[in-house]
Amino acid sequence: MTPTTRYARSGDASIAYQVVGEGDIDVLLLPGWVFLIEHVWEAAPARRYLERIGEFSRLIIYDRRGIGLSDLRQDDHSHEDDIEDALAVLDAAGSSQAAIYTHGLGGPVGITLAAQHPERVKALVMYASVARNSWAPDYDWALKPEERAALAEHIAAERLEGGDSELRRQAPSLADDPAMREWFARFGRLAASPGRARQQFIEAGEYDVRDMLPHVHVPTLVLHRPEEQVFDVRHSRYLAEHIEGARYIELPGQDSLEFAGDGDAIIEEVSEFLTGVRQPGLSARALLTVMFTDIVDSTRRASELGDQRWRDLLAQHDDAVRLEISRYEGREVKTTGDGFLVTFAGPPSPALRCAKAISAATAHLGVEVRIGLHTGECELTEDDVGGMAVHIASRVMGMAGPGEVLVSGAVAGTVVGGPFEFEDRGTHELKGVPGSWPVFALGL
Repeated sequence: MTPTTRYARSGDASIAYQVVGEGDIDVLLLPGWVFLIEHVWEAAPARRYLERIGEFSRLIIYDRRGIGLSDLRQDDHSHEDDIEDALAVLDAAGSSQAAIYTHGLGGPVGITLAAQHPERVKALVMYASVARNSWAPDYDWALKPEERAALAEHIAAERLEGGDSELRRQAPSLADDPAMREWFARFGRLAASPGRARQQFIEAGEYDVRDMLPHVHVPTLVLHRPEEQVFDVRHSRYLAEHIEGARYIELPGQDSLEFAGDGDAIIEEVSEFLTGVRQPGLSARALLTVMFTDIVDSTRRASELGDQRWRDLLAQHDDAVRLEISRYEGREVKTTGDGFLVTFAGPPSPALRCAKAISAATAHLGVEVRIGLHTGECELTEDDVGGMAVHIASRVMGMAGPGEVLVSGAVAGTVVGGPFEFEDRGTHELKGVPGSWPVFALGL
């Protein structure tokens, strides 16, 4: 459920903010120049990331002035105004002291808050953040003016043309997911027009708060994925070297967006740093066998039978499938139109037996189903499962014909020597899944 959006008053401006979770420590998130506190919840990886932070904290998020639901910026808007906006949000949220969590261009605001208002800052967490964002002789890894101008034009053109190269730069692990591409493109359109995006990107090159770093005396954690493509790792190394007592950690991965890739690894480090405990529930994953079922040509059958007879047949199908799921101790995760998403714990043998039983039971009803199975590590949420294992099972099912059960090589390889027979269907590329995958048909 998306949190309620409220407004803080900062001078004459209204700043939109939300509060997530009821933990003992307040965390103010400063993600840079764009966040969109309502749209961000529509991306499942971002939602999970924020909700997990909310498990150990009271997370406060807001739209920066000029972005999303907050008021527009005036021409004379300054860095000091950004500081006042952040303090106004803390006041409105009833937070006397908070840990500040920055990403990217949120770094200068977080650094200044910690240096100038230490009574309001409990700790500082900086993921892929910067103190300065443009080239200087003693800061020669940042973009030069002409490089920044070229990238600004590219970002503006991306908005006009609806391309997805920026998502590939910021979150390569999500770039082949159609839902994420659609979400990210809409995110960009809602954040700013092409011209405004160009202007704000160029303005970001003016940030330089390096002189504040010696005045930061709160506990500080600096995190970075050195292989990411947006912020050079030397930004973070510079921060760690110039903030007294800062703890520095490098993590694997190519994504700049923290919720992409192994976001759990970041959350675990942040949780331990702020609370002293690595939250065991933050990285809920399990090895499961995932099964997808689907009725073949359901639209044609519904047209042939008519609405009432089709509803009756569909109800019989659902009852038959649920009976077999129960018999073989599967977990019905959800229905998917005319099919089911089911998971099985332990070895895949019960899932294979269940698939055979479903195929036989539905055939007796005159319904042809196709079924796909894969065994792999899944991400667990309260009432759903996710991760690449789910995508692979869905893609395998999509290759199956009427009355067929197809399985990945992971399933077939796990039960070698058992009572099951398989027919090799060759190696295939599965849409959106890296590599090539052997696929087998289960003998029925």
